[in-house]
Amino acid sequence: MQQEFDGTANASPVDHAGPKGPEKSKKPKLPGRDPIWAKLLIVAGLAIALVSGAAVAAVPILSNRYTNNINQSTLLGQNSRAGTADETHHGDVEGPLNFLLLGSDLRALDPEDGQRSDSIIILHIPATMDRAYLLSIPRDLRVKIPAFAPTDFKGASHQKINGAFQYGGGGEGGVQLLSETLHDLLGIQFDGAAIVNFDGFKAAVDLLGGVDMCIDQKVTSIHLGWDDKGNYLSPEQGGHPAVYEPGCHHLEPYQALDLVRQRKSLPNGDYDRQKNQQRFIRAMLTKAKEKGLTTNPVAADRFIRAIGQALTVDLNGLPLADLMFALRNISPDNLMGLQVPSEPQDIGGISYVVALPEAEALYSAVRNDQLDSWAVENPTWVNHM
Repeated sequence: MQQEFDGTANASPVDHAGPKGPEKSKKPKLPGRDPIWAKLLIVAGLAIALVSGAAVAAVPILSNRYTNNINQSTLLGQNSRAGTADETHHGDVEGPLNFLLLGSDLRALDPEDGQRSDSIIILHIPATMDRAYLLSIPRDLRVKIPAFAPTDFKGASHQKINGAFQYGGGGEGGVQLLSETLHDLLGIQFDGAAIVNFDGFKAAVDLLGGVDMCIDQKVTSIHLGWDDKGNYLSPEQGGHPAVYEPGCHHLEPYQALDLVRQRKSLPNGDYDRQKNQQRFIRAMLTKAKEKGLTTNPVAADRFIRAIGQALTVDLNGLPLADLMFALRNISPDNLMGLQVPSEPQDIGGISYVVALPEAEALYSAVRNDQLDSWAVENPTWVNHM
């Protein structure tokens, strides 16, 4: 369960192995932008929708800013798309709703540098519209990927789910094929989709000034480290690795980016990373509310401009301001993280994550809007954030 952050406990979370880590007051020299950081399960669009809906819906100029600043594209496939919203009924958004949220390493300034999506979340909003479930889909989940005519992909019986993004050609086509794969797996249709790239995530965390986040396990970075003089040097090059101790910390943007991408140093690998990523989303939403994005139109406007060009959405014909206003009652305190009942397996020399029989009950609960009862009956797969 998320611990209470008091602003003082473990305020300096990063330790450095070896006798000569950088001084606490000295900001380390950081590496250049690394596209691999964008593989995170951090959906800045979710933060926008949940914390600034009331402010934006109340001010027409900000609603127009959303329309003009955020990229809109066809991200959902034909079979996975729910019935198109009737735009004549503004403000009448009813649940349950399902959204596909992705973190991509496709960068705005270098669109050919990276086409993978290791970060997949299904956001489920129940009919009550007062809470949200974040269902993390393991990137190595073994699934059947359907055929996709635009790329002449013939389909595959057993593949890792993140391969759907690649087989769909990345970008718009990649999300379409991924949405079709999830439609076949869970039997649901999506009311919208969003994809955020590296630039959007970085801009959002920078604007928030970092986040306050609690973790329950020691995390040792395999990417971020320093030499004896405090200059950046990755651990694989001999640098002292950054170490995040259990407890509640204020994380600077570069620390948050680094922490939530780690999995190899965690006892349960990607499962533990999913939990940390879900906790980060909660921490990000909390900080956004503290910054006034809920009630301050000027602050909301800055947030929109900071990440708008790095966010691509498909809202299935629904006006964005209406959706945001409908989600106004969802707060960081009523988010719940879920994981697919599954286990890692080596099949034919390939490492997969294979769904357990219990996963079918989870898929049914999503389809039938019964995640409340499923969570009570399956606490092992629930992350109380």
